[in-house]
Amino acid sequence: MKTRVAVISGGRTGEHDVSVRSAKSIVAGLDPAKYEISEYFIEREGKWKPRPILPEPGAHPEIDVVFPVLHGTFGEDGTMQGLLELADPPYVGAGVMASSISMDKEMMKRVCKERSLPVVDYVVLRRGCTNVLQACAGLKFPLFVKPANLGSSVGISKAKNDSELEAAFRMAEQYDHKVIVERGIAGRELECSVLGNESPAASLPCEILPSREFYDYEDKYLLDMAKTQVPADLPAAVTGELRRLAVECYRAVECEGMARVDFFLESATGQLYINEINTIPGFTSISMYPKMWEHSGVPFRELLDRLIALALERHARKKATKFAR
Repeated sequence: MKTRVAVISGGRTGEHDVSVRSAKSIVAGLDPAKYEISEYFIEREGKWKPRPILPEPGAHPEIDVVFPVLHGTFGEDGTMQGLLELADPPYVGAGVMASSISMDKEMMKRVCKERSLPVVDYVVLRRGCTNVLQACAGLKFPLFVKPANLGSSVGISKAKNDSELEAAFRMAEQYDHKVIVERGIAGRELECSVLGNESPAASLPCEILPSREFYDYEDKYLLDMAKTQVPADLPAAVTGELRRLAVECYRAVECEGMARVDFFLESATGQLYINEINTIPGFTSISMYPKMWEHSGVPFRELLDRLIALALERHARKKATKFAR
C-alpha cells in the first residue's frame, strides 16, 4: 500500500509565498508509486482548506505522515509542531522545542554559546526601545538588524550609521517584539544541510554570492541574480570544520529530520560563525538545502524518502515512551 502523505503549506507568515513554492516542489518530487498525496493549504488569514487538522489522536486515519512545509511564524516556530503532537501523526522535521529555539535567533545563539559554538556578537532590543543607540554602543558599524523570529531575510537591514540603525530598528520591530542587532561580518556566506535524527550527517557546504549588499529577500526570491557555488571552494580543513559545526549546532538545539545551518567566514580572521539554523529550509527550485544534498550524492526524490522515513522512525520511538500510568 502507498504511504499517505499530507503536505501542509501557506500559513500566517511573511513567508507564505515561499512556502507554497516549496510545497509544489515537494509534491512534484514525491514518488507517485510510493505515496498518495493530500494537500492542506492555510490561507494568510489562517483558514484551512479543505479542512483543518484536528488536535485529536485518531481523527485523521487517512494520513500516515504529515510533511509541514511552513516557513517562519505559525509553522516553523513550534506552533504547528504542537498541533501535530496533539493530533499524533508522524511528521517530518524538528519537534516543538527544537523548532521554537531555532526560530528565535536569540535563543539559538544562547544555546550555541552554552555549547561553546561560535556566534557573532549581538544585543537584544525590545519593541518600543527608546535608547537604541545606547544599547548598541558596544558594537561597531556596520550592524545587521533582524526580527528575532522570522526567516527568508524578511525585515532585515544593514545599518552603517546611527540614523540607519534607528530606521532599521523601527522596521524590524514591525515584524517582532524582539529585535537582534549583530556585528556585521566582512567575509563569505556559507550554508550546510543536515539530515538525520539521533545520528545526523552534514552535506557538502555551499557558498552564497549575493548580487546586493547582503542576501536579502529580494535577492533570494525575486531578482534571480544571486549566485551559488556547490560545493563551496574551501580548504579541506575549513570544509570539515564547517560540517562539524553544522552537526553540533543541530545537536545543540536537539533538531531532528532536517535543517540548514548558515555561516559567516570572516575574511580578516578566518573565523567561522554560526549565523542561524532553519528547521524547515526552502524546497523551491533555487533552494540550497536539496541542492547541497544532491551534490553530496542524495538526489531530491531519495531525500524526500529519507525525510519521511526519519519521521516514521521518530514517531515509532515516541510510541515506546510511557506518558501515563
